[in-house]
Amino acid sequence: MSAADRPVPAADEILDIVDENDRVTGRAPRGEAYARGLRHRCAFVLVRDAEDRIFVHRRTAAKLVHPSLYDMFVGGVVGTGESYAEAALREAEEELGVSGLPQPTFLFAFLYDDGGGRSWWSAVHEVRCDLPVRPQAEEVAWHAFLTGPELERRLGGWAWTPDGLEAYARLRAHRGQPDGPGR
Repeated sequence: MSAADRPVPAADEILDIVDENDRVTGRAPRGEAYARGLRHRCAFVLVRDAEDRIFVHRRTAAKLVHPSLYDMFVGGVVGTGESYAEAALREAEEELGVSGLPQPTFLFAFLYDDGGGRSWWSAVHEVRCDLPVRPQAEEVAWHAFLTGPELERRLGGWAWTPDGLEAYARLRAHRGQPDGPGR
């Protein structure tokens, strides 16, 4: 494998740095963006199967952000020059271990800020995956498709990614649904 064919380590991936209005103000490697709390872009994708169940997973311990926590979204950072839509499809196919997904549907965007120096623009999408999934081992330690009520029952008991919880609460509000248990 030539150097050009080797994957770029996650910490070295170049990201667009954005302001509070989602305008690009610069670029930085992912590791630097995380270390310095530089605002960047992320795509979130809620995945439903043919039975309308939601893909839920536990992130691996090796993840740079929120290791070993549960999430009801797949997704990740938007690379330099990449659109949210491109990142949503790329990330969903990578994490699910599939190819040929339909383009995820954009639902809304919001500025996530954890109050502790981590902030990113978050574009929330949804897609139906009728393909058998083979989640990426580097990203996903455990997974299952859960019904809406099963997911709701686990919200208060499992350790979830804080950005995923915020995106899920905003998705429920976007759809006019009241807050679920554990909210």
